[in-house]
Amino acid sequence: MDDGTEQLNILKGLRGVVKVFYLDQEILGRIREEEATVKATGDIAVQNKGFEEALKRKRIACIVKNTRFRLPPEPTVVLLSTDGKLMGVEVFPQTAKQYKDKENVVWLSDGFVVFTDVVPGEGEGEIFVMPPVSFPELNKSNGCANVVSCSPAPTCDKMIREYAGMEDDPRLASILVAFDPV
Repeated sequence: MDDGTEQLNILKGLRGVVKVFYLDQEILGRIREEEATVKATGDIAVQNKGFEEALKRKRIACIVKNTRFRLPPEPTVVLLSTDGKLMGVEVFPQTAKQYKDKENVVWLSDGFVVFTDVVPGEGEGEIFVMPPVSFPELNKSNGCANVVSCSPAPTCDKMIREYAGMEDDPRLASILVAFDPV
């Protein structure tokens, strides 16, 4: 019977990983409660769809990483209108050039742009969505199906690291990687 050790060892071997462990039902319940209360600046709602997808998987591992860990393969945060229009997106160093000289782009930070020509429909608002993100290091060849990863909200990140007996260190962050064993 596969106990998930192989997958933990793969995750432990990645550059920038400080600690790896599976999350139990106790901490998952606490994260679920906290994620339901998260708001962004300006009281904009935040929906962690990545975490919602992770909860549908049989195993959820947590990676605590430092700055040496690789960038995600796709954006971990997008701004959507409540009627589904893409209003903003996380930007990485390798994707920044595609937004550099566009007139319809406002840089909120070095890592996030908003599209000025996209507005919510009448009576609509906006919501930050943290989508499920691929995690190519885990796949069918190493016993994993339906792999998703996500970033927990900052309050949940801190909660997870405390639960794991780690000191609060702003240089560290956690990523959840969920999958079904095959």
